[in-house]
Amino acid sequence: MRILLVNDDGIFAPGIQKLYEAIQGLGEITVVAPDGERSAVSHALTLDKPLPAREVDTGIFKGIALNGTPADCVKLALNEVMSEAPDLVLSGINLGCNTGLNVIYSGTVGGAAEAVFNGIPAVAFSLDTYTNPNWEPVLPFVHDLVKTVIEKGIPKGVLLNINIPNVKAAEDIKDVMITEQGMAHWQENFDKRIDPKGRTYYWMTGKKREKKEAETIDDTAIKNNYISVTPVQFNLTAYDKLEYIKELGLNYKK
Repeated sequence: MRILLVNDDGIFAPGIQKLYEAIQGLGEITVVAPDGERSAVSHALTLDKPLPAREVDTGIFKGIALNGTPADCVKLALNEVMSEAPDLVLSGINLGCNTGLNVIYSGTVGGAAEAVFNGIPAVAFSLDTYTNPNWEPVLPFVHDLVKTVIEKGIPKGVLLNINIPNVKAAEDIKDVMITEQGMAHWQENFDKRIDPKGRTYYWMTGKKREKKEAETIDDTAIKNNYISVTPVQFNLTAYDKLEYIKELGLNYKK
């Protein structure tokens, strides 16, 4: 079993180190990850500049640090780093949840999506906190989930988007819930500033705009201390709207 690890917080982030530790014994592990944080880059690829890469030793594992996006990392691993394609790609463990519309922006999900685009099963992991993460309750679940995925597989064209509540102890997690992606999103604010040369620049800030959604929605589940498991696919066609669009009578007149 060949397993590729990637993330968007950077190769020295504690989350990817904890992910590496959690899956010990499940396969041959390769790590290719950004050399620094690449949050919210979605599925972006680097096309307009070189991609410097270097071998690093984090003290937990040795891997390739790439000056690129998570999707770049997966592409490089598939084409240059690994002699054979991985059987599974794992992305994370991200600091901060990737739920609701954040799924579209997420570099963590983007790395997993790049694997799926290449026919490789993938799982994205996120922990619902930006501060004081408690990794220990997470790791046994991560190990067991990856073991189950190895044994039973994932439907083709689908990744599993896993969001885990940040709790004090394992017993605080109620259970695993299979969920749907919600519609919560960030409400952005722009902090206007002036640099030392008198030029205007902006710093984007904001907070998550919560919605009251069903218990089976990803955000609601983790608020209630469930681990959220959402199957995500990437055909964006609105099939239930095709007939309506056809009835608009669109045509090309020469």
